[in-house]
Amino acid sequence: MAKKNALGRGLGALLDENSIEKAKRPHTSFDIEISLISANPFQPRERFDEEALAELSISIQKLGVIQPITVKEIGDGKFQLISGERRLRAAKMAGLTKIPAYIRKINDENLLEMALIENIQREDLDAIEIAIAYQRLMEECALTQEELSDRVGKKRSTVANYIRLLKLPPKVQIGIRNHQISMGHARALINLKDEETQLMIFEQILKYDFSVRKVEEVVRQLGEDEENQAEESPARNRRFTTDAEYEKLKKHLSKHFVADVDFKRYSTGKGKIIIPFSNDDDLERIISIIDKLNR
Repeated sequence: MAKKNALGRGLGALLDENSIEKAKRPHTSFDIEISLISANPFQPRERFDEEALAELSISIQKLGVIQPITVKEIGDGKFQLISGERRLRAAKMAGLTKIPAYIRKINDENLLEMALIENIQREDLDAIEIAIAYQRLMEECALTQEELSDRVGKKRSTVANYIRLLKLPPKVQIGIRNHQISMGHARALINLKDEETQLMIFEQILKYDFSVRKVEEVVRQLGEDEENQAEESPARNRRFTTDAEYEKLKKHLSKHFVADVDFKRYSTGKGKIIIPFSNDDDLERIISIIDKLNR
């Protein structure tokens, strides 16, 4: 059974109906030649993380471009990039000759906004489609999250949670689109900082059919482990601001106890002084020194 077209009237004005018949709604994209796309002269970003681009390129080689770029027609069958330069650059690195794109004409912000907002109300959209629509509204219609939440009648936190889904690894985003995991699972995974860990938990959800509550517990435990590890690492922000001062204190205590004294400082500000001993007699000697200090 064909899905009902829920778009508002006038959306055809956004698109070249003669050459791009299939792009009849804002969630529909189509492949265009990368060679026909010129850079956006108003791109504010001047530097791109080459390592991050390389990782995105590898992901695109395996899974394709998950979120289409947005371009506008500039005549003679050519286009200019509006948003998605990282994706475009990574696609070129991956050796792609075509890339999925949304096409817009100049000065159609209001019509696009109306069409996207109306389309978001459809019940058959998955969470990633909604997230992409929210992201497009913010990028292309220059809306803040607060303004967007007013437009779509949702809480700002709800809008933010959807947009955060786009930060998940592409494999997880595909899992959401294929209804392999729920929005609740995804929101729990977002709280993990490491992409490799996110993918590992995602695979466990599929393998063991973890509930949302179970995933939340796993993520909470992993977060506690990370905090403990942080406490065990040397603190950079300490009272003794230079290595010279630190070494001077160590030498002073080492001389006092006639032992190779060491320190461990944690990010919480706590720490410990380590005084090694070679045998029981040596331990008694150190204890007697400490006892004298307490008198």
